[in-house]
Amino acid sequence: MRETPRPRETAADSGSGLPQRRPERAFAHAGADGSGTPHRSDGRPPHTPRGARRTDLAGHPGTTPPVPGWPAPLVSGALGLLAVLFALITWQVVVEGPLFRLDERVGAKLFEQGPGALTQVFSDLGGMPVALPVLTCAIAYALWRRALRLAVYAALTMAAVPALVIPLKVATARQGPLTEAVNYYPSGHTATAAVAYGATVLVLLALPRPAWLREASWPRAWMMPVAAILLTTATGIGLVLHGYHWPLDVLASWCLGPLVLAPLWWVSCRSRRRSSG
Repeated sequence: MRETPRPRETAADSGSGLPQRRPERAFAHAGADGSGTPHRSDGRPPHTPRGARRTDLAGHPGTTPPVPGWPAPLVSGALGLLAVLFALITWQVVVEGPLFRLDERVGAKLFEQGPGALTQVFSDLGGMPVALPVLTCAIAYALWRRALRLAVYAALTMAAVPALVIPLKVATARQGPLTEAVNYYPSGHTATAAVAYGATVLVLLALPRPAWLREASWPRAWMMPVAAILLTTATGIGLVLHGYHWPLDVLASWCLGPLVLAPLWWVSCRSRRRSSG
């Protein structure tokens, strides 16, 4: 007995549209002679119902199982590269090597460039009076959602900034631009901006979004990391252009920020998986 062959799937059939019911499929499943003998495909598990699919951070239907975030080897490699770059910059500052001398030549051409009022505003984005209240609101929201562990890690992450930056400033004792004062490496304002805004994003992404925010067309989840990066970048640019820091001071803090945020990122990913489970 010959069975009716299955129709081959074409490129148009594999698109993102809804699958179309084919009349010949029912005939093939029942057998060519109508004996009701099923094909092997009838033993396959049914598709996951749409209502049972897990949603992503923006509340949209996701895949089952959910697509994981960035691979751990990729994140580890990026953090390792940043650690090496930070160590190289610090070594050049301590020994006043070629990179240190190049930094001073470049910085001398950049200082006091651009609108002074705007660069001052950018510089203030990394100050404690601006950056710390932003993170405080995120921590308070995490506590309200009973995410105690996430809130504690965020607070400890912020506390790690002065614990790391102040000893480095004292150890390197680098003289600041346009002043005879020392202890300018690395940039505390840049590190504060990177950690405060970055930690805020990690906390908010780890918590389920309210229903009214999930239904809104904006803001999208990807907008928060972009905003944190832009704020941190603007802080560093403002500090250099206004003459508060050398370029290497800022670059080193850009490298240090993700390293400090790494434990909170790990906790955020675990909280995200639990909330979507």
